[in-house]
Amino acid sequence: MDTETQPTERDRSSEPAAAGGEGRSRFALADRIAAWLPGGRISLTLLVCLVFLLLLNVFVVRPFQIPSGSMEPGLRIGDRVLVNELAYRFGAEPRRGDVVVFDGSDSFGDGDYVKRVVGVGGDHVVCCDQEGRIRVNGRSVEESAFVYPGDSPSTVTFDVVVPDGHLFVLGDHRGDSSDSRDHLGSPGGGMVPAGDVIGRADWIVWPVGHATRLERPGAYARVPEAVGAAVGAGGTGGVHG
Repeated sequence: MDTETQPTERDRSSEPAAAGGEGRSRFALADRIAAWLPGGRISLTLLVCLVFLLLLNVFVVRPFQIPSGSMEPGLRIGDRVLVNELAYRFGAEPRRGDVVVFDGSDSFGDGDYVKRVVGVGGDHVVCCDQEGRIRVNGRSVEESAFVYPGDSPSTVTFDVVVPDGHLFVLGDHRGDSSDSRDHLGSPGGGMVPAGDVIGRADWIVWPVGHATRLERPGAYARVPEAVGAAVGAGGTGGVHG
């Protein structure tokens, strides 16, 4: 008999297990954990959701409550905002017009603060032009769309160049905001290290009637880029308000 044509029995011992076996093992693990927890699968589901929310809070977004009127009318006392902690990761940097939350320990004092970025590294920021507007790199900025009604852009005059890696920040309620203007004569000149920024405030989520996305004002889009290198951190001139 020709042995090459004889039917043979395949050895299945070396074949990979069916995909369903792996799935069943995962379900079996979940069942064992659920059996160990009081409340069973309901408790397990709640635990998974809690872990997810904690990771989201630590690495992606963080809620903050606005404690003062320094950013009115856009942000009101008691508003809850979501701060995007990934906004300035992976090479991105704060931009003029962004509303940022930052650790003020190295610039303003202990605590977290919320302000609007008016100047970034290298920018020449001046108050004010003949019409009372702030100028950035020689361009006057029309801020009436977000500055508190009745406030002037600033009652404090200044002429500063923002050091590289720093920010010049102001509150929208200029008459009720402690910001870069109040620290011009302090060490650091009122400039906020960009590395101290926690994230960008992107959403107002509470109260529901005031919920909205925070957009960057178009007024800053027309500001030209700074010419030349930035100089030292000086000048002539919940989150805190």
